[in-house]
Amino acid sequence: MWKDTFCSWPSSAKGWKDWFLRIGNSNEVRWGERKLDQCIRLSIADMERNESLLIAASYFWSDTLNAFVFSHGPASPTLADVLMLTGLDISSADDNHLYDRKPERKVETRNIGGWSGYIQKYRKIGPIGQREHAIFLNMWLDKFVFCGRSVGPTSVYLSAVERLADGGRFPLGRYLLGSVYHLLHQVAEKLLLGQPIGNLGGPWWFINMWLGVHMHKRLGFNLFAQRFPRDIAEDYELDDEELATRSPLNYGEAAIVLPGTGGNEDQVS
Repeated sequence: MWKDTFCSWPSSAKGWKDWFLRIGNSNEVRWGERKLDQCIRLSIADMERNESLLIAASYFWSDTLNAFVFSHGPASPTLADVLMLTGLDISSADDNHLYDRKPERKVETRNIGGWSGYIQKYRKIGPIGQREHAIFLNMWLDKFVFCGRSVGPTSVYLSAVERLADGGRFPLGRYLLGSVYHLLHQVAEKLLLGQPIGNLGGPWWFINMWLGVHMHKRLGFNLFAQRFPRDIAEDYELDDEELATRSPLNYGEAAIVLPGTGGNEDQVS
């Protein structure tokens, strides 16, 4: 029933953290102004998924109520949750839209060796131009935010990230929440018809975070004792007493590093 459902999970890719550090060194202030910085930084955490929790919760989703119907009452992700966990913009006017123009740049995405090959091809040395910045953001949106079904590089979001790189604003938090509800609707529909869920893509990671925050006490997790990766290079050699992690700075950083259950053949078959 659940085979391949989580194959688009935003797992880490070799070279991504170093690329994040490179682009972030000159764009962190701009990311903050556009409310992108917190969510982009979440991508450097190799998030563990709690498959048993995600699968169990899916059976409690009601399309009629647009909510999980738990024993204590209905509950559903809100824009406030998106803001708390990701920091993404939820209030800007949606004047430009994500898909209303063709991209100005072309990006090769086929036969380049997946996301690791994408990084090797487009990560540059020296000054950072808008093209490299846009291509970086394209990977971030595709792999780590909306988690496309292709499980590999595409240019679906290229027009949107070109605008972001040029200083444009989008209420990305609203798009993320809409994608969450669309994913849950698709899952509920397939469960109702008794069909395999399959690979729908989508932001399972956000649902995982949301459930983890709302149920961390019941799951036995100390939300405030988690450790988030430091901004250090992938090949950085730590001293004997030096740690590769630090205390989280917000709820999103704490939630994204909560322990998971990984895969279980009994669950996903």
